[in-house]
Amino acid sequence: MTSSDESAANSLVSSVEEPDESALEAALRPKNLDDFVGQPRVREQLSLLLEASRMRGRSADHVLLSGPPGLGKTTLAMIVASEMNAPLRISSGPAIQHAGDLAAILSSLGEGEVLFLDEIHRMSRPAEEMLYMAMEDFRVDIVVGKGPGATAIPLDLPPFTLVGATTRAGLLPGPLRDRFGFTGQLEFYAVGELELVLRRSAVLMDLKVNSAGFSEVAGRSRGTPRIANRLLRRVRDWALVHGVEQIDARTASAALDMYEVDEKGLDRLDRSVLKALITKFGGGPVGLSTLAIAVGEEPETVETVCEPYLVREGLLGRTPRGRVATPAAWEHLELPLPANMSMAGQAALFSAAADGGENVPDWLQESPEDGI
Repeated sequence: MTSSDESAANSLVSSVEEPDESALEAALRPKNLDDFVGQPRVREQLSLLLEASRMRGRSADHVLLSGPPGLGKTTLAMIVASEMNAPLRISSGPAIQHAGDLAAILSSLGEGEVLFLDEIHRMSRPAEEMLYMAMEDFRVDIVVGKGPGATAIPLDLPPFTLVGATTRAGLLPGPLRDRFGFTGQLEFYAVGELELVLRRSAVLMDLKVNSAGFSEVAGRSRGTPRIANRLLRRVRDWALVHGVEQIDARTASAALDMYEVDEKGLDRLDRSVLKALITKFGGGPVGLSTLAIAVGEEPETVETVCEPYLVREGLLGRTPRGRVATPAAWEHLELPLPANMSMAGQAALFSAAADGGENVPDWLQESPEDGI
């Protein structure tokens, strides 16, 4: 596990699944498409694909699911196997570092079985090339021996369905991406959809929560079901310790405030990044490594754990000269906006940074490699 993965796992609003809660997370997963909340476009398309495969009596086409962590890619893979009434084999890209690793998995698959490869973009290149033929022709060539005496032995595979999941679809080579019969792009959830997720989870967890309580938790969940369920569990713990029978907005707010998750879903590290950017560097631009040192974190942690959500919420911008805080960040932290900064002024700053102009103060100018 990398340092950014460790920091994410320790963060309450991280979309990385905590090992000690994986069993409960599995219990909350929907078992079929009818119970799956959100992603209506992907759900409808996938339902049609699976129904057609069942009518033909054949394995479903290979499926690629892409999108940020915590949106339901693993759950959908399990649903594909359940809907097709087929066994599910689970592995991951980082675990397949040699072509032989993949050959061992493929050769043990039964007819119609579903193979789920998480983080498929992190497979080794030799394994990817072997997967091309396996997906298209249901065949792999096993190389025996080395050098001039090496012999390729063809091995036929039973028809199977590959479900690949990736958080970075752009890193998948074109030949691999083109071999998937269906590609589903998962999007962040609206607050109303997250409330439906939480209502289902509350029933399974035997919790009493009113509508205002669901809204409060959903609004702080970063549009991610995994985070919503995690926050609900922490609110459950707070209510249990304080003897609260029914969770309402006040209870949820008090619990999440104690865990330092604010009304926008920002946690302590998110606010530290914004505060350092504003108070120590005048709102930027400032380079990633400099900003990471200021908050005592690794640059990779700031870039992969904090920045995506801060940028999506319009609190932080990335320019060729570095990171820049927007007026919305000053407002969120309840800090006075400098007299010389306005929405128009900030837009000009972005433009100047992008154009490499001379309007950015010298002491804020970073080297290109530090800026991005």
